[in-house]
Amino acid sequence: MSAGARTGDGAGRTTTLADVAAAAGVAVSTVSRALSDPGRVNAVTRERIQQVADQLGYVRPGAAPVRSDQTQAIGVLMPDTSNPFFFDMIRGAQRELKASGRYLLLIDTEGSDHLEELLLTRARIRCDGAVLLAPRLTDARIDAVERSTVPLVTVNRPRRNGPSVVIDSASGFGQAVEHLVSLGHRRLIYVSGPRSSWSNERRWRTITRTAARLGVKVTRTGPHPPVGAAGTGAAEAVVNSGATGVLVFNDMIALSMLQRFAERSLRVPEDLSVVGCDDVFASACSHPALTSISSPAEQAGRVAVSLLLSSAPARQRSPVLPTHLVVRASTGPAPA
Repeated sequence: MSAGARTGDGAGRTTTLADVAAAAGVAVSTVSRALSDPGRVNAVTRERIQQVADQLGYVRPGAAPVRSDQTQAIGVLMPDTSNPFFFDMIRGAQRELKASGRYLLLIDTEGSDHLEELLLTRARIRCDGAVLLAPRLTDARIDAVERSTVPLVTVNRPRRNGPSVVIDSASGFGQAVEHLVSLGHRRLIYVSGPRSSWSNERRWRTITRTAARLGVKVTRTGPHPPVGAAGTGAAEAVVNSGATGVLVFNDMIALSMLQRFAERSLRVPEDLSVVGCDDVFASACSHPALTSISSPAEQAGRVAVSLLLSSAPARQRSPVLPTHLVVRASTGPAPA
């Protein structure tokens, strides 16, 4: 029977996997999968198991011990606290940290590379390590900051000399191009994200390759900041382009574009088909519901923290997490 590392009652007994399984009403093997490989367990069961584990104070065996000179905190730096895409990442990071007896310190960098570096440097006395979500710093600066501060793991920025977690949104955009072409669209446009975004350029390369293979035209507009306010200008650029299939850097921009198209009496999907990225909660509730590329954001947060707390050999891994296209009402046949 596997034991946790935290006292489960007043007698000093540790909470075990079996304790969590009994309280959650599932098998021990299900608990083990839910806590170590959450992608293999359905979301409802995983959520119930995690809640029970938290209530019982279960800590996974083998979690790196906390030294007396450590702060027990891990910093998570995010570029935009208003973007719901990052919420699931933070949730995953928090749960992984809680399982190891640590806590999360959230830092908003406001999408600024200068502020990102400054706050990371200042956080070194408060954190034992940091996870950088979609960092804006160059690879060289990330490596330099890590040497002078604390261990780092990046999300959506692969590193030559350190661990990273990559969400493969580029392949999702390839699926999106194929989807639009299958609906008869022959003129596509990509609403580009920030120039400093590594994933933005990777998506564009995949879009152009897929479009060339399928024999359709694709252009792009931008760069645009990854916020809803960018949607109005992006929508105008799309209308002037003559494209009928629209691929958007993220759902925040895409949802704002849907509103602007409605204001201009343009019908979606009758006149324009729109695909977003990240599949945030509001995407399924918009009118029309937004076709979007779904990302395993919570898993990315968990994996990033796991790499940060792992031993040196394990930290050299750079896992790539797959994405998939969720088709909703914002895409349809190309206009005649």
